Amino acid sequence: MTTLEEDLEDAARPSVTGEVHPGLRRARAWLSRAVEPGTVDFWRYVEDVDPVEAARRIRTGSAPDRIRALVGARAGQDETLADLRRAERCGARLVVPEDDEWPAFALHALTRATADQPHDPEHQAKRTKALVPPLALWVRGRARLDELTDRSVAVVGSRASTAYGEHVAGELGHQLAGRGWTVVSGGAYGIDAAAHRGALAADGPTVAVLACGVDRPYPAGNGALLHRIADAGLLVSEWPPGAAPHQHRFLVRNRLIAALTRGTVVVEAAARSGAQATAKRARDLGRPVLVVPGPVTSAMSVGCHELLRDQEGGARLVTSAAQVIEEVGGIGTDLAPPVERPTSPRDGLSDLAARVLDACPVRIGVSPERLASVAGCDVLEVLRVLPALELADLVQWTGTGWRLTPPPRPPGAAA
Repeated sequence: MTTLEEDLEDAARPSVTGEVHPGLRRARAWLSRAVEPGTVDFWRYVEDVDPVEAARRIRTGSAPDRIRALVGARAGQDETLADLRRAERCGARLVVPEDDEWPAFALHALTRATADQPHDPEHQAKRTKALVPPLALWVRGRARLDELTDRSVAVVGSRASTAYGEHVAGELGHQLAGRGWTVVSGGAYGIDAAAHRGALAADGPTVAVLACGVDRPYPAGNGALLHRIADAGLLVSEWPPGAAPHQHRFLVRNRLIAALTRGTVVVEAAARSGAQATAKRARDLGRPVLVVPGPVTSAMSVGCHELLRDQEGGARLVTSAAQVIEEVGGIGTDLAPPVERPTSPRDGLSDLAARVLDACPVRIGVSPERLASVAGCDVLEVLRVLPALELADLVQWTGTGWRLTPPPRPPGAAA
């Protein structure tokens, strides 16, 4: 069993195989534990000197003071082999930017956002809000991460959801999956779970982005659901196996849900919620923010309505999967069909015909002269439109005059 230093030294030598060196993968595994994700300066340092050299310098104490301060006591620790073994036991793997499977296109928005961050740490965004690319991703499941996230939509919302919200989230998840889209959420109670279940019910893939290790079912009540997601889709996390779901990690995790998808749908959100935070991350990344309206009396829809009221935020109201796909899909190829409206035999009638029809009584028949008087037109005009109204089964001749055609009797009704 080689040490981390031996693997790093071997990985530093030029390679001609074209495959990801095990030492490079181990370096990124170590870096994923060394500093909490979302740290601007640490990601920049790794990018500048490459992950193998970054790990070597931090381990030997030759890294800049700022970087060594970020790592702290973790610099001398090494759990990489244990992490990789835990991952292998639960059917997971470490996907790194050097892999073909890495969703580079989706995550490039995070790279652009990090480039805009100032170099002075005091003026950088807080770690829980910074849009920083991940150094690596622990992935559990058989599917490829890049393929599953290529056509994906985030469906997020409150944990303390209502029956209305869960119904809408389940329908959206089912319909999106049925049309070939991957549903991405956070695996939590409430809206997240409903969206995942809807996608699974349609035999479609779904991805849960976790704030803990992929081997750790959290929340415990969703353990069976998370196992189903791993079988049909993917569990994804920036934290190594065994990592605990600390509260700050949920805030950091939200940027990944926003970045990996083409748009974020907020189904239910309270005045302060993680779903709103995810929506704001999506907006900052230039991704569509879509909102499902709720009852104005529901506290669980206050956040949704605030997103819609924010004109600068650009959130769009959606009520169906077709409308979601229209916003995030291809231009001109994923258009939602027009809303179907009920039709009536009166549709398309001319103004004159409509006035004559309105003049007809319900029970007794009246003469064309009487209809002309009520409709405010000439008798000849009444005689001209009556045949067309009769053909449309809107009026009928009683033998003594014209009246509206009675509605059809229900089956079994007395004559």
